[in-house]
Parts: sequence; structure tokens; C-alpha cells
Amino acid sequence: MEAIWNGLQNAFTLLFGGDSEVWQITALSLGVSGTATLISLLLGLPGGTLLALGRFPGRSFLMSIVNTGMALPPVVVGLVVSIFLWRSGPLGDLRLIYTPAAIVIAQVVIAAPVVTGLTAASLQQLDPRLRLQLLGLGASRLQMILALWREARLPLLAALMAGFGSVISEVGASMMVGGNIRFQTRVLTTAIVLETSRGEFARAIALGVLLLFLTFLVNLGLTRIQQRGRRR
Repeated sequence: MEAIWNGLQNAFTLLFGGDSEVWQITALSLGVSGTATLISLLLGLPGGTLLALGRFPGRSFLMSIVNTGMALPPVVVGLVVSIFLWRSGPLGDLRLIYTPAAIVIAQVVIAAPVVTGLTAASLQQLDPRLRLQLLGLGASRLQMILALWREARLPLLAALMAGFGSVISEVGASMMVGGNIRFQTRVLTTAIVLETSRGEFARAIALGVLLLFLTFLVNLGLTRIQQRGRRR
């Protein structure tokens, strides 16, 4: 209990004490996970829409791959991405291993299936007659898709929150492809692992509290947008 209490006290100290390293780690965590979530949204929204509305050979197979991807272990993702980005790997010449870009790539692989699968599920829950009605009123295919996105905006925002949650709390892949290098690739989750391995439990708890607080703030903002849309 003493370690937990000290951790909570240290959390406030780290938040308001102006610790430059902690702020750098926090900024990098938000930047990397935010970028990965945005890219996953750009990939998952049209991908999930295609799976939900399209009728083509292999659709069920692709849907199975997406559903499997939603449960990918982060360490497996880290291993695969490391093999590709390693200096002797296919993409080694890009020199991305142990950089923030490598963490973004790994987190996109984790989050994109989550956003894609939940987007497809959200659109499939809509009444099929809505599509026919929109097309019957003269809407183009793009206009029809935009209208369906608007109709399913609440579960789509939930998909966005799920995608963000899957990467902001991820540690295995970030550790493997980023290397947990101080002032370069150290994010909150890998910093927590490092401090725990050192026996600095109070500082690890403080970083954990900070991570939970930041995650809460981001999800609070998205939830307010979601509920505002519901009232409309």
C-alpha cells in the first residue's frame, strides 16, 4: 500500500513538477498512438465499408482475416514488423527500426483490424432497406456511403476509441521495434516496464496513473462527441 500511495504522490509530482523527460515521453506516446489511430481510421473506415457493403468472391475469407487480426498478440506483430524493418530485412534500407516511425507501423498493424472489423459490424447492423431507399432517391454511391456513415456515427466513434485503446496501452510491439531508447523511442508503457524492472515501483505506478489519466481524457473527449451526436 505504501508503494501505491507513493506512486500516486509521484504522479502529481510528475504531472505538475515540470519533469522534462516525463513530458517528452508523454508527448511521444500521444503522438505515436494518435498518428497510428488516424492512419488506422483512414484504412479501416473504407476497408470496413467495403466488407460490409460489397459482394465479391473471397469476402468471407477477408472478413475472417480481419476478425483474426482483431486478436493479434502485440508481441507477434512486433516480431513480424521487426523482421521486415531489421537491417537485413526486406525494408532494412529504410532504416526505420528503433525509430518512432517503426512504432507507428506496428501500432497500425494492431489497430487497423480493430477499426476495420468494428466499422464493418456497425454498417451491417443498419437496415438494408436504407441503402435501397437512398439509391432510389437518386443518391450516388458516395453520397449513400456518407449517409450510412452518418447514420452509424455512434458505433463508428466507438470503433475509433477501441482502436486508440488498443495502441495507447500496447507495450510488446513498441518495445521490440522501438527499443525503448531514452529521448527517442521511450513511451509511457515501455517506461513503466523499465521502471518496474529497476524496482522503482513508485515511479512506475506514477507513470501508470499518468497513462490512465491521459487515456481517460482522450476517451472522455470522444465520448462527449459521441453522446452529443446521439442527442441530435
